[in-house]
Amino acid sequence: ELSPGKVGRALIDRILEISVFQVPDLTKTVEVNAGGEIALPLIGTVHAGGKTTTELEQEIAAKLAKDYLQSPQVSVFVSEYRSQKVTVEGAVNQPGVYQIPGQASLLQVLAMAKGIDRVGNDNSVMIFRNVDGQRMAAAFDVDKIRKGENDDPQVLAGDTVVVGESQGAVAWRNIRESAGIASVFRPTVF
Repeated sequence: ELSPGKVGRALIDRILEISVFQVPDLTKTVEVNAGGEIALPLIGTVHAGGKTTTELEQEIAAKLAKDYLQSPQVSVFVSEYRSQKVTVEGAVNQPGVYQIPGQASLLQVLAMAKGIDRVGNDNSVMIFRNVDGQRMAAAFDVDKIRKGENDDPQVLAGDTVVVGESQGAVAWRNIRESAGIASVFRPTVF
């Protein structure tokens, strides 16, 4: 199951503000590279990918406390999100790759794609996500989300949202297109 908490790419492609209380020389702005790593003075490379900001604060503090400082207080703040792109495909009005702000919900991402099209199935929306190197998927019922019966899940950078098609709507569209039917009743010549 997908959850918005701890995700394999949680801090990748971010600009982080890292500060150590009362040690201005250790306050740095760093970019998390594609491998999920950051470089810091004194302690060198730290793996940030897959960690929350709290977990990263604790790890940096532990490394500083080991050899350099007594009880360091470390703060990590995400100051900028980069490469926050999601792919939306399937039965939407405008499939494509969309830039999202730091966080976006499924309904917000579908709105960016101009909504589910006429043959789309509100009950069959999938989010695909890479978690710790594995491709995972979760299915959502957008109709229930709109009614408030289910939570609106977070869509994260790198996710792919796929809207399935309603087989009944597709069949009706195909009948109309193959028969050239413009309206329900139309004069025909026999």
